[in-house]
This record gives sequence, structure tokens and C-alpha cells, in this order.
Amino acid sequence: MIAKVGDTELVRIGLGTNRLSHTPGHVAFVREAVAAGINHIDSAYLYVGGESETTIGDALHPVPDGVVVATKGGYRPGEGRPEVLRAQIEESLRRLRTDTIELYYLHRVDPQTPLEQSLEVIASYHERGKIRHVGVSEVDIEQLERARQVVPIVAVQNRYNLAERRHEDVVDHCADEGILFVPYFPLRAEPPPAVAAMAERHGATPFQIVLAWLLRRSPAMLPIPGTLSLAHAKENLAALDIELTDEEFEALR
Repeated sequence: MIAKVGDTELVRIGLGTNRLSHTPGHVAFVREAVAAGINHIDSAYLYVGGESETTIGDALHPVPDGVVVATKGGYRPGEGRPEVLRAQIEESLRRLRTDTIELYYLHRVDPQTPLEQSLEVIASYHERGKIRHVGVSEVDIEQLERARQVVPIVAVQNRYNLAERRHEDVVDHCADEGILFVPYFPLRAEPPPAVAAMAERHGATPFQIVLAWLLRRSPAMLPIPGTLSLAHAKENLAALDIELTDEEFEALR
């Protein structure tokens, strides 16, 4: 099961790094996760005060072919202002030790700044080749379509899991439009009781069943479970091999 960012085929389980601090062990972990088969790593300007991006930069400089490092900026109110967002993009480029960010998201729609104004800054970096692909985070369909009027959008990153599904319409819209839907906190909710029996039948963990359900929910789905454990990262990747029956899928739907 694969998805694409540009010409790069992505394994459909990525790695979230919102707890990735800058330690030798975590630098090694990022390298090991890529060696294990993960080729989509998601970060943000604010994660661990910038340490997440710095760790990824140290681990992967230069980024291997076929690996997509995504990051985000403009999270807090006021940070969508052009001058603030511009400064965050420049800092992310430095921390990641790269001339080009493969995938860059506007982290939130700034209540103090028109969406178009924020995206025009990102579009200017896109036009100069400093940002290769653009995404938006925590948006509804109307905001997504406004964003697409400013710059091509390849990915939407919204909160979505078995218990939190207010973005069902965005999931389906992304699939229809050929846009990746990247659910963050895909494993945050406690699996419902029905998952335990399915896990036993498949010789899997409950969280692997949840990931298998997400993957089946939409061909556009690309979960990014966060972990600091190589064993957990490999366990997450193994969910790619689980095929739920129609009955199992509907029972959780």
C-alpha cells in the first residue's frame, strides 16, 4: 500500500515526532526508523522547542532519496502573519539542514491573519524551490478549497482517529481530489472493545487493528503515529499487512 508526494512513493505509515528531543539516542532512532522502512517523517517548528527538527536534521543530513521530511509552521494566533511565518520557515530550513523542505504545512489557520496571506508566504518559498510541496492542517473543506486557490495542496493533516471523526467529509473530499489525508494522533483514542477480538483473530495488537482500519477507511489515508521506540515503529509498520474483513471494517465504522 503506497501513497505519493510528488514522485516519491510513501509507505502508508509515517512517523510523528512531537516528542523527539535532541539526544544521541533519538538521532540514532530516526536513522533506525528509516532503515526499518519508514520514509515519511513529520515534524513542526514548535515540537520540543525546535529539537524535533534539529534531531531530524542531524540524523538525516543529507536526506536520503525517497524519504520525505514534513514540517509545519504558524501554529499560534499571530504566527500566520507573513513576517512571523517567513522567520519560522527560515529557522526550519536551518534546523533541518536542508535547502528544500519536501512538504511544508500551514500548521493552523491564524484567526488574526487571512488564510490567503499566510499561504502566499509559503507559496513564495514554493515558487523559489525552498518548499517542494505544500499542505494545510486542521482545515475544513471550505478552507482547503480556499488554500488551493493560492497554491497547490498535496496533503491535509487533521486530527482523526476511531473516536474522533468530525473530519469524515474532509477524508472523503481528499480522496476524491487526490490529496493525502494525514491523521495526527491516529492512536490517541482507546480502542473500542470490539478491537480486542479482532486483534486476537489476526494475531495483532489492538493498535495495529486501529491502523489497519484507518488504512482501509480511505486510499488517501497516511497515519503518522508518534513513537520514540524502534520496536513500536516496526509494530506500526506491520499493520500494513493486516487485511480486515468487510464485517470487521463495518463493525468499527
